Amino acid sequence: MPELSHIPPANAPREAPSPSRRFRFPAINIPFLIVIVLLVAYGLAVVYSAVSADADYNFNQQLVGVAVGAVVMALIWAFDYRRLSDYVVLFLVVNIVLILSPHLPVIGVTTMGATSWVKIGPLPQLQPGEFAKITVILLDAAIMARYGGKLYDVREYLKAVGLMLVPFACIMTQPDLGTGLVYLFIGAVALVVGGARPKFLLITLAVGVALIAGVFAVDEIVKGSTGEYKLLKQYQRDRLLVFLYQDSADLSDEGYNLQQAMIAIGSGGLTGQGYMQGSQHALGILPEAPTDFIFCVLAEELGFVGVMTLLALYVALVIIGFRIASASSDMFGLLIVMCVIGMWLFQILENIGMTCGLMPITGIPLPFMSYGSSFMVVNFALLGLVGSVWAHGKERSRRTTYAASH
Repeated sequence: MPELSHIPPANAPREAPSPSRRFRFPAINIPFLIVIVLLVAYGLAVVYSAVSADADYNFNQQLVGVAVGAVVMALIWAFDYRRLSDYVVLFLVVNIVLILSPHLPVIGVTTMGATSWVKIGPLPQLQPGEFAKITVILLDAAIMARYGGKLYDVREYLKAVGLMLVPFACIMTQPDLGTGLVYLFIGAVALVVGGARPKFLLITLAVGVALIAGVFAVDEIVKGSTGEYKLLKQYQRDRLLVFLYQDSADLSDEGYNLQQAMIAIGSGGLTGQGYMQGSQHALGILPEAPTDFIFCVLAEELGFVGVMTLLALYVALVIIGFRIASASSDMFGLLIVMCVIGMWLFQILENIGMTCGLMPITGIPLPFMSYGSSFMVVNFALLGLVGSVWAHGKERSRRTTYAASH
């Protein structure tokens, strides 16, 4: 974890910019930018292959997502993130509106049992819960930054956790468990980095495990009286059971998906079957190849070498992110960067793990790789936030150096 001793709390007095100082472009972290370009280009190449055999996907839409995302990233990078540290209530309201918007009549769209999308006129479908990841990170960072790295009061801790759970409660009305888990993990990172007392964290974890067990127990009782599960969807239970009992002969939808994913990964070998030569997704055998199972396309076509290349890019991204967090000039910036890194790590481990049978299958996409223009724009926006923390931290450092020398 980055050192906290040099980082002032979010409510520390800020240095007002000099009225005479002209605008200049924010500082650019060259290694960070290089990794971004390589990672996005790699993702586009793999997505192009994945969608080439599936008429339901349009590669041009992915390119639009990258173009729009790049503009969004540049704008956020130039914006001073510190101006957002006091807007806890605003972020909370925006989260509620965004996540619940698919329930609105006319614009709400239900797909595969989840009301997670909106469709407004001729515009493409959007997933508001995906965009809410940005405001969830800002919300959780703004909440914890107020405590200056020390949250020891139990009432304040319960208040912070309660506010962080609001987006999760909203997303579960859709329901979208995968995105909900991402929200929970972002909150957990914010609590740990923000200095919550370890005893509080352990108790919270124990309560969470007990609640999960309680949900399954109550659902079984409900099924005994009504004949069907009410608290969890059948596909959600199937995914967990397939993860726990992978050696069973059950080839239900979820079991079939995992089996085909593992076949695709195993068939790649050392160097793969060749770019755009993968048989599993080309024949339509691999389910949701461009989105949830994009890692399988990469492993099948480019093999172990291609997989290690992707992991090396992810490692570089995370290391640079940690360095930016360590150099952050305030607690709010530190929390933003750590929550972004934590979210990416969780999505990477969950997506790759589920394709290998190491994690339960969820709808969590792989950062910068999975198909989806909304998903791409969100990731670029998060890159912009990290870049903003870097740029304005450097700006503050320059001002401090200048003041000390004069």
